[in-house]
Amino acid sequence: MRKALVVTLFLVASGALPRGLTAQESDLSAKVDAIFADYKSDTPGCAVGVVHNGKLVHRKGYGSANLDYGIPITTNSVFYIASVSKQFTAAVAILLADEGLISLDDDIRKYIPELPDYGTTITIRQLIQHTSGLRDYLRLMNLAGMRTTDVHTDDEVLQLIINQRELNFKPGTKYLYSNTGYFLISVLTKRLTGKSLRQYADEKIFRPLGMKNTHFHDDRNMIVPGRVISYNSRRDGSYYIADWKNFEQVGSGGLLSTVEDLFLWDQNFEQNRLAAQDLIPQLHSRAVLANGDTIDYAFGLRIAEYRGLRTVSHGGSSMGFRAHFLRFPDERFSAIVLCNVGSAVPARLAERIADIYLADKLSPPKRVAASPSSGRSTTQRPTLSASELREFVGTYHSPELNVDYTLSIEGNALVLTRPAAESAKLNPLRKDTFRGGSLTIAFTRDANGRVTGFLVDAERVLHLRFDRR
Repeated sequence: MRKALVVTLFLVASGALPRGLTAQESDLSAKVDAIFADYKSDTPGCAVGVVHNGKLVHRKGYGSANLDYGIPITTNSVFYIASVSKQFTAAVAILLADEGLISLDDDIRKYIPELPDYGTTITIRQLIQHTSGLRDYLRLMNLAGMRTTDVHTDDEVLQLIINQRELNFKPGTKYLYSNTGYFLISVLTKRLTGKSLRQYADEKIFRPLGMKNTHFHDDRNMIVPGRVISYNSRRDGSYYIADWKNFEQVGSGGLLSTVEDLFLWDQNFEQNRLAAQDLIPQLHSRAVLANGDTIDYAFGLRIAEYRGLRTVSHGGSSMGFRAHFLRFPDERFSAIVLCNVGSAVPARLAERIADIYLADKLSPPKRVAASPSSGRSTTQRPTLSASELREFVGTYHSPELNVDYTLSIEGNALVLTRPAAESAKLNPLRKDTFRGGSLTIAFTRDANGRVTGFLVDAERVLHLRFDRR
């Protein structure tokens, strides 16, 4: 043991081992380096923080924060962390409730009365836990041809939400991830406090915790020292900039932060320093559906397990940025992975880090049995001729999106054309129902059998009505 201590002291003194790390920790750190070995100075990459027993035992950047200038990524590089932001927005809601400005079980229409009356209450808690039934505003923007690379005001986005006449489902009965609830938290924060979400969170969360390089980015013209550029990759291995600088909506995302700052947030889970005494239990409170089922989603956090150990986590993915914050609270262990390339999978990278540090505590990985397959689809899909498709051709209008979609025939295929998107071939699934990309289109008919319109299902937006012009 004395020999190991002497070796460790020598390595620290010589600079071969970072101060504060043991030889064992240094060996683990080298294994983390191997996971990120493909990220070089001429590629985008990731900033990584590993927290164990209250200490940042591994902090390192891999790859470039800006390929134009060859600026390396560090743990102080400022990343857009996308939906990892949601836990901070949820914390703001808890703090507003602690101040007595809201109840988490208030109807959101109490604060945003312009929202349609759907004949049922939608609570703030349901907004946070994705059980509100409100359609996802980011998907609605996409369907309406509103590109995130363009400039859109909060009022425009709010109006798009207000225009929706239907819900995906009755509030509280189901879970379906929707960014709308978190955007609405930013709206009610400003109405109640006179401060933007950015200002309120800075005052109540970031400054008290010393998170000096973290803010909700609601001003596209703001200069941010140390900001990282994001990239997507081409098939030939080259990269191009994933433009995101004009997007200013916050709440559902929009947080800029660093590994070093997120370490401070991580430590607040262990000993809360913020005003609301019940902040941490509230953040971990999982949603209970109307039928009594408890789901894994809480307040901007997902409560689950990995290889037999309890986890608290959330990921983020937007405009070339990828992020994941994975905590093992019982082991006092966390992995923070922030990446600036769309091909990165930080959730898996964080799990691989956990595999290294928690190897003696994790259960063996489950083997997934391969299911037998003939390699051929057993579903018989209808084949329609051009003459049979002709009854669907025309222009269709959505009053909720205020947009037209056009259907035409190319060869023997029905083709959908919509704003700010490439034309998509629609493949028949069954009678009157087609699939193209992520859209499912189900046609409606009148009593005489004539096509009158269609309903669109698009992941987080369901049964969106289009009427034939």
